[in-house]
Amino acid sequence: MKHFLRFSDLDVGEVLHLFRRTRTLKERFKNYVAYQPLVDRMLAMVFEKSSTRTRVSFEAGIYQLGGSSIVLNMGETQLGRGEPIEDVARVITRMVDLVMIRTYDQSLLERFAAHSRVPVINGLTNEYHPCQILADAYTFVENRGSLEGKVVAWVGDANNMLYTWLEAAPLLGFRLHVATPEGYGLDHVRVGAAGRDHFEVFSTPAQAVAGAHLVTTDVWTSMGFEAETQARLEAFKGFCVDRAMMARAAPDALFMHCLPAHRGEEVAADVLEGPQSVVWEEAENRMHVQKALMEYLLLGKVDT
Repeated sequence: MKHFLRFSDLDVGEVLHLFRRTRTLKERFKNYVAYQPLVDRMLAMVFEKSSTRTRVSFEAGIYQLGGSSIVLNMGETQLGRGEPIEDVARVITRMVDLVMIRTYDQSLLERFAAHSRVPVINGLTNEYHPCQILADAYTFVENRGSLEGKVVAWVGDANNMLYTWLEAAPLLGFRLHVATPEGYGLDHVRVGAAGRDHFEVFSTPAQAVAGAHLVTTDVWTSMGFEAETQARLEAFKGFCVDRAMMARAAPDALFMHCLPAHRGEEVAADVLEGPQSVVWEEAENRMHVQKALMEYLLLGKVDT
C-alpha cells in the first residue's frame, strides 16, 4: 500500500508513469470514451479547509473512473468533537477504498495515514500541495515537453506550493528560481541539504524570472493567514507578476497559478488572461492527474 502525502513519496519512474496515464485518461475524457476500472470503489474526502477545485476534481474524477465518493466535513463529524484522528482512520478505512484529506496540519494527515488500511492522498496542507504540483508539472510537459534542464521561477510567499516545487525539482531535473519578500522566505532548516543544487534564491522577482521557462505564483495570503492580510499587502509590493515581469522570462515561457487568483495583487489581469497563461488547463489537469494517481494507488501500473 502506498500513500501520496508529499511529492517526494513518488520516484521519477512513478511520476513519468502518472504523466503517461494522465495523457491517456485525458484523451479518453475528451473523446467521450468510457473507462471505469474503479467500479464499486469508494473515495472518502475529508475536509477541514474549504475547497472548490480539490472537491470537484476528485469527485468528478472518481465518478469518471466508475467509483463513488463521500464528503466528510470535519466540523460535521466526531472529529469536530475531539475524537482522535487515529480512531477515525481505523474506522473510516474499513469502509472505503481510498481517502483524500484537505487539512491544515501535515502531522494530522500523517497520523491518519499511519493508522489507515487504504491509500491516503494529501489534498492540501499548510506544508505541502503535491496534487497541485503534479498537475502543474504535467501541464508544462503537455505544452512544452520535459521539465528536465528547464527553469521554473517562483514569485511570492514561501508556502506549501513552493515547498512542494522544491521536492519536485531534484526529481524532475529542473532548476527553481525563488523570489520572496523579506520576512516571507524559505526556512532553510526545513529545506535541509537535500535538493539545494536545484534551487537558487534571488533578491528580486525580476532576477528570478529572467530566462525562466515557467513563471508561477500564488495568492499573497493563504487560508489560515487572513489576520496577516494588510501586512502582506504592504510586504508584497513589487511582487505582482505583470507583463513587464513576464517579458524578462523566456519568449515561450508559460504562466501558472493554482487559483483562486486576485487580479491586480499577485498577478495582473492581462497576464492571467494572456496568451502565456495556462491556468485553466492547469486547473482541469488537476482532475486528470488525480485520476491517474487514484488508478495507480489502487491498481498499480496500468498501461491499457
